[in-house]
Amino acid sequence: MSQPLASMTGYARASGAVAGASFVCEVKSVNGRGLDVRLRLASGMDALESDIRQLIAKTLSRGSVTFNLNIERDGAGGELLINQQALDTVLAAIEILKTRIDAASPTLDGILGLKGVLEQRDRPMSATAEDGLSAAILDGASQALVDLVLSRRQEGGQIATVLLDRLDEIEALVARAEVHPSRSRDTILARLQQQVADLSTDASVPQDRLAQEALLLATKADIREELDRLTAHIASARQLIRGGGAVGRRLDFLAQEFNREANTLCSKSNAVELTAIGLDLKAAIDQLREQVQNIE
Repeated sequence: MSQPLASMTGYARASGAVAGASFVCEVKSVNGRGLDVRLRLASGMDALESDIRQLIAKTLSRGSVTFNLNIERDGAGGELLINQQALDTVLAAIEILKTRIDAASPTLDGILGLKGVLEQRDRPMSATAEDGLSAAILDGASQALVDLVLSRRQEGGQIATVLLDRLDEIEALVARAEVHPSRSRDTILARLQQQVADLSTDASVPQDRLAQEALLLATKADIREELDRLTAHIASARQLIRGGGAVGRRLDFLAQEFNREANTLCSKSNAVELTAIGLDLKAAIDQLREQVQNIE
């Protein structure tokens, strides 16, 4: 069974608690060429980095992903400790200032209020409790990633509708180019005859020579190959979209091929109306490619 089309943009959040602590996992993703993961873990939880990265890599294939982990421990602020090194530095500075400045000595509460002198530390949890917290966090991370995937698929479904609309528009423009009268050899011959008549009032150019030139011009202006390729690309794009999954790169490649054929069509055009169709094609293809950039 095929997977739904997924966007690379999404957000999810999961929370949990164990005895002694609660936590919140937040994960968000935006467009990216590959899978780029940034982790912001709470202090002391660096050991979970490898496991969380593996979870993300198993779940997602593309996107710039940011994972945040915040922890609130029940014993927060349980201990106040003096940073002896910071205190010694402050006291040494006071002694130096006494020899240079005539001022009242700082009070004890003033010294302790200086940043870094007093440190607030959480009450430590037992090893068993820490293991339980780590396990709960990994479960929360897994749930957040599941919800993120659902979020990305929901947006992917909306993008799929837009992409199919753009393909319908491209298909209609290809059909208009297909039946445009400027593509016929007779039309080119008539235009060539008129150009010759405008340039010269002398002896007329032989009809067989005009026919040969008209055939040559018609061959150079033939857009049959471009129209066939555009039709094939439309079918391929629809198949990828309806098949779903991580098809963003393949769709992006197809969008580039669409644009290449539209450029060639415009360069071969021998009529203002056909050029206008080609320009409309390019505009629709640009809109298609903009949306494709969001697909995983």
